[in-house]
Amino acid sequence: MTRRSRLDRARSFLRNRSRVGLRRSRSSLLPAIQITVGAVGAYAFAEQVLGHDGPLFAATSSLIALGFSRDPRLRRVLEVGFGCTLGIAVGDVLLALLGTGLWQAAVVLFVSVLLARFLDSGTIFTTQLALQSLLVVLLPAPEGGPFTRSVDAVVGGAFALLITMAMPRDPRREPKGDVRKLLGELSAVLRENARALSASDPTQAWHALIRARNCQPLMDGLSTSMRAATEVARLSPAYRRHRGELGELHGSISYIDLAIRNSRVFSRRLTSVINHAALSDEAVQSLAQVIEETADAVDVLALALHSSSTAERDQHLRRAREDLAAVATVLHPARLNVKRLEGEGLVVLYRPLIVDLLEATGLSHEDAAGYLPKL
Repeated sequence: MTRRSRLDRARSFLRNRSRVGLRRSRSSLLPAIQITVGAVGAYAFAEQVLGHDGPLFAATSSLIALGFSRDPRLRRVLEVGFGCTLGIAVGDVLLALLGTGLWQAAVVLFVSVLLARFLDSGTIFTTQLALQSLLVVLLPAPEGGPFTRSVDAVVGGAFALLITMAMPRDPRREPKGDVRKLLGELSAVLRENARALSASDPTQAWHALIRARNCQPLMDGLSTSMRAATEVARLSPAYRRHRGELGELHGSISYIDLAIRNSRVFSRRLTSVINHAALSDEAVQSLAQVIEETADAVDVLALALHSSSTAERDQHLRRAREDLAAVATVLHPARLNVKRLEGEGLVVLYRPLIVDLLEATGLSHEDAAGYLPKL
């Protein structure tokens, strides 16, 4: 590699890295304001109102509870507050029994970690309990007594909860963005299957299977953002009106999850069908068209679930439902010119995927399945 090409690659990397960093910073502006207000406010309250000297635990507990984790904040606040309080209590008890020193600190840390894992599986809870108990042993007690730090932790957690309720982000934004990404991947999986079928390329069908399997991290992230969004809508008076919309989105997501699982089964079976040349040219053409039409409908469904306007969402949902229903009505081997057993099995495997997507648009299972022709 020449020096010029290395410099070009380095410049390209720096440009991409800067672009990603700026985008991440812009999206973190509101959380940064929340963290700053919560941490400084908790510190000022503990110092000015409660009279505590250097209430560092108030600021740190608020900062940790309001951090950038996608986990629901109410659980974080409770874990931080209870973990800090219990950790300090454990540290004080062991300090009275063992005294101070390095080996005592090691014993305190070991016991605290095991106790935390016994009480709860949360990593934040374990970290907080162990850290606070260790600091109790290593740091001198404040003027107000050892449990002054426990009060500071409760103050920090309370400020974090107040900030979450008073300055929330729109709870719909993150899950709607995540569901659009997920449906975009499902659409790409379907289109790759259609191309693999048209080109009689089993390798491409296998790639579609790998891509469908790689949707699982997106699905996990969507589940997490939905839990956080539901929590914000429940706690914040400003966003309680969105609870119904989030409930409908949650219902659609469960069916999208099933559709993605069925797309994996279909992709795996398609690989075998292509390998055995089980479809005629007419069947290949008709089935590839059906898969492409399904991908188009999935794109419309993504627009519907991502939309913040009720009228726009209903319009896209209606269109997606009509397009998917049109696909469902032709899912019979005879209508697709499929004659061999392997091809018939492929069509049968595709039918549940369409039913799942129809249910994601809001149809009941009976209505969705009613569009399928009798076998």
